[in-house]
Amino acid sequence: MAKKKSAGGTPATVALTRAGIAFTLHEYHHDPRATSYGLEAAEALGLDPDRVLKTLMVSLDGALTVGIVPVSGQLDLKGLARALGGSKALMAEVAAAERATGYVAGGISPVGQKRRHPTVLDDTATGFDTVFVSAGRRGLDLEIAPADLVTATGAVVAPISRS
Repeated sequence: MAKKKSAGGTPATVALTRAGIAFTLHEYHHDPRATSYGLEAAEALGLDPDRVLKTLMVSLDGALTVGIVPVSGQLDLKGLARALGGSKALMAEVAAAERATGYVAGGISPVGQKRRHPTVLDDTATGFDTVFVSAGRRGLDLEIAPADLVTATGAVVAPISRS
């Protein structure tokens, strides 16, 4: 995979380029009426929805945490809490997620956030050579090897999704 966009890119692409991590950008037309951004990306890019991942911000025992799961499923909050040794996990408020990450909802990337948050990547992602995550804005995804995503985010890999 080629590295793309460094200067002038999104915080995610800048962070990956600085870290020397390979990725490929994939742009698609974002429909502002869309409500399921991840499924929109999978359809627009002609991809298996299991391979396209969504980044969800969670409040785990009061601290913001990141869960990365396939867009075809849902985040298992109890599984995420277990993976990080926490007890109570709730979806974070959208405004809090946007403030903490520097991204807008529907374009939150797990990479290049304002500060690093504890992160859990669903174990199904490791079954693919590459996966797709938001590159930091709606209509732009980046393709990356799961191991490189773990490196870039410091993620723990665990079963945190359900159908």
